[in-house]
Amino acid sequence: MSDNHQENYQIETKCIQSGWHPKNGEPRVLPIYQSTTFKYDTSDQMGRLFDLEEAGYFYTRLQNPTNDAVAAKIADLEGGVAAMLTSSGQAANYFAVFNICEAGDHVVASNSIYGGTFNLLGTTLKKQGIECTFVDPDASEEEINAAFRPNTKAMFGETIANPSCVVLDIEKMAKIAHAHGVPLIIDNTFATPINCRPFEWGADIVTHSTTKYMDGHAMSVGGCIVDSGNFDWEAYGDKFAGLTRPDESYHGIIYTQKFGKLAYIEKATAQLMRDLGSIPSPMNTFLLNVGLETLHLRVPRHCENALKVAKFLEQHEKVAWVKYPGLESNPYHALAQKYMPDGTCGVMAFGLKGGREISISFMDHLKLVAIVTHVADARTCVLHPASHTHRQMTDEQLLEAGIAPDLIRLSVGIENADDIIADLSQALECI
Repeated sequence: MSDNHQENYQIETKCIQSGWHPKNGEPRVLPIYQSTTFKYDTSDQMGRLFDLEEAGYFYTRLQNPTNDAVAAKIADLEGGVAAMLTSSGQAANYFAVFNICEAGDHVVASNSIYGGTFNLLGTTLKKQGIECTFVDPDASEEEINAAFRPNTKAMFGETIANPSCVVLDIEKMAKIAHAHGVPLIIDNTFATPINCRPFEWGADIVTHSTTKYMDGHAMSVGGCIVDSGNFDWEAYGDKFAGLTRPDESYHGIIYTQKFGKLAYIEKATAQLMRDLGSIPSPMNTFLLNVGLETLHLRVPRHCENALKVAKFLEQHEKVAWVKYPGLESNPYHALAQKYMPDGTCGVMAFGLKGGREISISFMDHLKLVAIVTHVADARTCVLHPASHTHRQMTDEQLLEAGIAPDLIRLSVGIENADDIIADLSQALECI
């Protein structure tokens, strides 16, 4: 849950202080509760936990003090009422949707999203009976409205799309979703709550791959789901029966009645984490927390460096195009200024004159900048999505998602910007 008694703190302070509140004589630094189980003196004490009559710890798959403290910190950073950590960002997106969808339901999603999430929504969930219609996020409200059906249960998008760098018009999407009585789920991984808090623009649920900027050092994979507490599930009780009707697997508990604004996260924990078990290890969560403590310092440096790099690339004769919302020439610059006035992220996309093979040759000549699958950590890295993260997509799907075959995804780190530019420059001279 969020640290409501600290809601007046600035976000920089929350990065450090939220989540873990040691009592007299307890560790100042968040401890690693590296235990699967927790002891009780009587059977009745543990029984009340299994009945959801009391809060407490009995098995780390459901709750762990280290994990709960960090979930509370992220909820506080996003301005939500509660959060749940998962073992990866993919698990977070899956749980966020599956918590309110079942076989026979439908989802509307932006087509400008990470390839793994595109596959999750379009292929894997389809095998479970949940269909997804992908829409162009820049389409008119009328066009997007046409994608909704009576059985639509959620709308999904990314604040800044990976890797096309499309900036989502969150207010527009929230208006559309709410007109159809469904929540808007936003993956806020690239912007982070330092640069954008989607709840302030009408989003209902936020997800993160904490593997990226939140961890910040490429040490631990993880994810998070945060609930704003603002969506009125009871107003659409028949549509969201899993939250508003008795859960026979938990003695007939009705989540909205028993937990109020915490219903969504409580259900995700009590049902999905119980049955599917995609939990982070307390050790990984400890490392995540170390990263969160400097998030407010690192994100501005990523953005500062990225803007310098983007301007360098934009002016280079061998570069065909650059997509970075921080550039004034970018078509999403105005949206970026609205939703992220302090900066967007450190990730950009660009292509080189000569096409796909030239792009691959360029990457092979880099020295400081590494070719890795990862993105959004302290070290500058590069990737060719069509050959790597999005290789499961057809050329037609790639183009629909805004990914050209020559697209290079560059994640600018927090090294000295001149050193990054020098490496890019020497690699460009080699092609």
